[in-house]
Formats: sequence, structure tokens, C-alpha cells
Amino acid sequence: MQKLEVFGANKLKGQINISGSKNASLPILAATLLSSKRVYLNNLPKVKDIETMINLLQSLGSKTKFDKKRLIIDNSKQNKKFASYSLVKTMRAGILVLGPLLAKFGNAKVSLPGGCSIGTRPVDIHLNALSKLGVKYKIIQGYVHATAPKGLIGSKIRFPKISVGATENLIIAASLAKGITILNNCAIEPEIKDLVNFLIKIGCNIKWVAKRSLKIIGVSEINETTYSVMFDRIEAGTYLVVAAVTEGNLNIKNVIPNIIQTEINTLKKIGAKITVKKNEIHIIGNKKIKNMNIKTAPYPGFPTDLQAQIMVLLCKANKKSLIKEDIFENRFMHVAELNRMGAKISTNGNKAVVEGNINFAAAELMATDLRASVSLILAALTAEGKSVINRIYHLDRGYENIEKKLKKVGAKIRRVN
Repeated sequence: MQKLEVFGANKLKGQINISGSKNASLPILAATLLSSKRVYLNNLPKVKDIETMINLLQSLGSKTKFDKKRLIIDNSKQNKKFASYSLVKTMRAGILVLGPLLAKFGNAKVSLPGGCSIGTRPVDIHLNALSKLGVKYKIIQGYVHATAPKGLIGSKIRFPKISVGATENLIIAASLAKGITILNNCAIEPEIKDLVNFLIKIGCNIKWVAKRSLKIIGVSEINETTYSVMFDRIEAGTYLVVAAVTEGNLNIKNVIPNIIQTEINTLKKIGAKITVKKNEIHIIGNKKIKNMNIKTAPYPGFPTDLQAQIMVLLCKANKKSLIKEDIFENRFMHVAELNRMGAKISTNGNKAVVEGNINFAAAELMATDLRASVSLILAALTAEGKSVINRIYHLDRGYENIEKKLKKVGAKIRRVN
């Protein structure tokens, strides 16, 4: 099994180009199932979850091929409605094919999803909302068996809590439903805006009518289209923290800075020097890092997917900090590994107290999930000596060429078998 060796204590300097967004690409790939025409997608990141989603589409009968960096999807002969456990088990986004399959065929059998082991990610919100569009479902042996006997019929739906996945599934499903659907209490992450923009481009009738409300009028005709996926804001945020924690000097390119304003403001408060241009961010890390209390929240709040990374930075702050994780339970699994490197972090439920003034020590480490694994790289980059990070397959699910990008700016890091 592959691992990463990291030799720390280098100040990183140079330019990092940010890849396309994994979390925008996955729902857009699922949404291509609505079409029986060709769809051309640009800027997809080369990460394992995208590969898995493309394999899932192929298993459903989609024809896909890469033309240089552009993915061509042809669904003219797509006719299968069964998404197997073997493909859905490694990523929670697998459930997103349920909405389009129901919209197109009126029935589907989709495995309950897997992904990182960070808490229960209930699909109840998806299923309860779909039932309001006329879907009847049973869960049998880990599979959702769903039918829409009269087809999907538009309805007024309010999500009981903000859910990114459920919002995506319902937007896609309602795009072909008969009549009008109103979705209230939607997630408004940039990736959802990207999905909506893609759907509008293929001919769907979707409009934001309030901050968290969408009006969708079902259509029967879907167009051929070319679309370029947005940048990965979590990858951008991760490399901003890399610069801050290593006292580095980095230019982060291919971004839209106002989309990650919360992260930029947070890092400025902690002490980083940041200047923003149209599609790039220049950051210089500061030796003096200020403590800060942070709580994760749905967009535009601080993203849960950067919680592990910011925790590493706060270990080096001048005083104690508090982190409150309000999105997922069980998302402090990186704490034990950081403490083995010399951090002093204590957790109680969804709160973590981070003592400051820490110098990390190199160690052999075990990655537990996607964002936790990258936080261990961040800590290892600041530690004197050699750290070894095991189980890095988590990392490959969400970061494109991470060791190559870090090497390019001066990190001593290598992948070994």
C-alpha cells in the first residue's frame, strides 16, 4: 500500500495552480444522466472519486471518453437503472444518480453510499424530499428501491435542515418533473450554484427566487452542451493554509477569490499577509500566528472540509483556540495523530480545544479520511525530520497530484510503495 514520506521544516515558495472542483464535478456528472445528447465537460480534476463516478456512469450505460482533458459523455443508449454497492461504497456522491434515474425512467435501484467514515450521512432527507415528488421507496439489504408510478410531479418542498447532497439530488430530479417545484432551505454552496448553472445550460428552467429558495419548472427537452467546472475551493483553502503554516510565500492561481472570502478573512485574522487579484491570491505566512475561535457552518460560513487543516495552523498560535464542528459528527479523527506529533488538542463532543505554541515532531502516521490525511501532511511539512503517512488512498480521492504540486514549491515529499 502506498504511503507518503515528508521531510519537514522547509519554507515553501512559488505558484500552485488549483484544479477543478471535485464537489462540483460529482453532481454535474450525475446530472448528465438527464440528457440523451452529448455533454462535454472541461476542468474535471484527476482524482479517484471522479474516476469512480465515471465508472458508475459507464455501469449505467453511459459512453464516456477523454479527448485530451475534456470528457465527452454520450447517454444516447444509456438505459440501466441499477447502481451497485461496489461502485457507490467508496463515495457518498453515488446516491446522486438516484434523482436523475427516477426523473428519466421512473424507477431505480441504488446502493446506500459510503465515503469517508465521518459520521452518519443520512440519505433520509433525500428520500423524504423525493417522496414529495411522488416517489415510493423501500430500503432492502442496503439498496434503495425507488419508483415513481406516475412520473415525478412538481411540489413545494422544505428541507428540514440544510443538506448539500439532498439539495443537489432534488434540483436534478425536479428538472424533468411535471410542473413546478419550489425548494426551500436549500444549501447554497458554490458547487450547487455551479450545478444550477450547468443545468440551465443544458436547457433546464431553474431560478433562485430567494437566498435559499429555488423555483424549478420541469422541461422535457435537454440540449447538447459544453461546460467548464468551477475551481476547487477546498484545494485552494488547503494550499492557503500550507503557506500560512510553513511561513511560505505562495501564489494560488485559477481561483475566484470572492468565493472563498471567509477563508481569506480567517487567515488574515490569524496573521497571514494576503493580497488578492482577479484570479489569484498571494499569501505570505507569518511567524506570529494569532489564536482564534472557529466554528464550521454551511456556506458562506467556515467549511467543515478545512477544519482539520486550520487546526494544524492553530496548534502554532500564540494562545489557546476553540474549534466547534457543527456539520459532521466524528470529524476529529485526525486529533489523535496530531497529538502523536506533539499537539495538545482535547475534544469533547463537537468541540476541540487547541493549545498553541506547538512545534510538531516527525512521526509515522495513519490517515483516516480525506481532509484528515491532508492535515497530517501540513503538520509534517513543519516538523523537523521524516514523517511517514500511511493509507493515503483517502488523499487520492480528493487532491490532484498533491505531492507534485508541493514539490514544485519546495516541499520534500515523495510517494513510496
